[in-house]
Amino acid sequence: MKAIITTKYGAPDVLKVKEIAVPVIKSNEMLIKVKATTVTQGDCEMRSFKMPMWLWLPLRLYMGVFKPRVKILGQEVSGIVEKVGKEVSKFRVGDEIFATTDLRLGAYAEYIVLPEEGAIAIKPKSISFEEAAAIPVGGLNALHYMSQAQIQEGQKVLIYGSTGSIGTVAVQLAKYYGAEVTAVCSTEKIELVKSMGADKVIDYKKEDFTENGERYDVVFETVGKTDFNKNLASVKDGGYYLIGNPVFADFVNAKKLSKKTGKHIIAATASYQPAALEYLCDLYKKGHIRSIIDRTYPLEEMVEAHTYVELGRKSGNVVIRVEHEGN
Repeated sequence: MKAIITTKYGAPDVLKVKEIAVPVIKSNEMLIKVKATTVTQGDCEMRSFKMPMWLWLPLRLYMGVFKPRVKILGQEVSGIVEKVGKEVSKFRVGDEIFATTDLRLGAYAEYIVLPEEGAIAIKPKSISFEEAAAIPVGGLNALHYMSQAQIQEGQKVLIYGSTGSIGTVAVQLAKYYGAEVTAVCSTEKIELVKSMGADKVIDYKKEDFTENGERYDVVFETVGKTDFNKNLASVKDGGYYLIGNPVFADFVNAKKLSKKTGKHIIAATASYQPAALEYLCDLYKKGHIRSIIDRTYPLEEMVEAHTYVELGRKSGNVVIRVEHEGN
């Protein structure tokens, strides 16, 4: 099969198209014929290993200290079940699915092996493989944070980084929950966030939301590039400050600062549970959420896709289409 192999850590051109053997499944696993995958910021970080030091060491030990031991990247996948192990009962050959691979990775290939107990759901007939592949990572992270904020109808929610893979889902989830949503984005993306249902839009190039006198029930900072204290000051007493890209200090200080300020500070990583993916799947099926796709590339243009994502300008998701000979 064709796969994208990470030959060493570095720039996008370390990614090479190679022919390798189709993986063999165990009794509790499934072989998936990949139809689409994505390029996330996390994929780029694992390829280059430019990441916060507190993450660097544990991930380097897992991924390979001197060179990549996990050679095929890719955290999101959609495709068709090709084979099932004898213990698999929830899925059948021919099922169209989408999933997150979590740290198993491996989606940059024509075939991937997934365990039945992973975060896997049946793809709704109403959405394409490309749209389905764009759901898991951004969707599960957005759901993880937004559900902890216990958003009520009529509450004021601000989302900073509203056009990323997490932010695009967060805006739509907040609207589904009945919130009044303020989206912060750049000038050129204002129409996009309006199309997702944002009630108000702040252009961060022209206005600092922390200085407009508004206070919000929930502030969700998905990027990790703004001032912690100024953001927290924009949260109402008893409200929630969600840190979607936390640094080590955020994990350490969140509980203590929550108690001190009377505001709930959430700094955590999402756990990719099947039930959460099923919940998201139902929202997509009913049209409450849609995938935002910026660009689509063929598998063979993975270098170009990584190069584009690293520019930091994408809206929503960059999807990789996987073609197979004969179909």
